[in-house]
Amino acid sequence: MVEVTHLKREEQGTRDLRRAGLKVTLPRLRILEILEESDPHHLSAEDIYKDLLANDHDVGLATVYRVLTQFEGAGIVTRHHFAGGQAVFELDNGDNHDHIVCMKSGKVSEFKDPQIEERLIEIAEELGYSLTDHRIVLYGVYRDESDS
Repeated sequence: MVEVTHLKREEQGTRDLRRAGLKVTLPRLRILEILEESDPHHLSAEDIYKDLLANDHDVGLATVYRVLTQFEGAGIVTRHHFAGGQAVFELDNGDNHDHIVCMKSGKVSEFKDPQIEERLIEIAEELGYSLTDHRIVLYGVYRDESDS
C-alpha cells in the first residue's frame, strides 16, 4: 500500500514537472515530494537539503537552490522573504492565503479571512483599481514563544 501511494505521488510529480516544461530528474522529483509532504509548508533550501541527506539522497545544496529557482520560474513554488529570516518556499497551488510570522522562532502560520479579502477588494475599487493579487504578512510572537 505504501509503495503504491509513493508510485502514485511520483507519477503525479512527473506529470507536474512535464506540465511545467521541466525535464523529469530524480532531484526534481525528490524536492517536489519533500515540498508536497512537508509540515510546516514553508521550507528553506537548507531544510530541503537536510531532508534529502537524512533520506540518503545525494543531492548538493547548489542543486537544491537551482531546482527551487526553476520551480519558482515555472510557477510550482512561491518564494517568501519574511523579515528577519531566510527565503522559504511553499508549493503554489493557487490557494490565496496570508501569513503570520513569529519574530522569535521564525514559525510561519497561514490564514484566510473572507472579511479581509472583501475589504481589500473594496479598498482597491474605492481607489480606482481592480485587485489582481495581494500579500499580507503579519508579525508577532507565537504564544508558546512569548514566555521564553
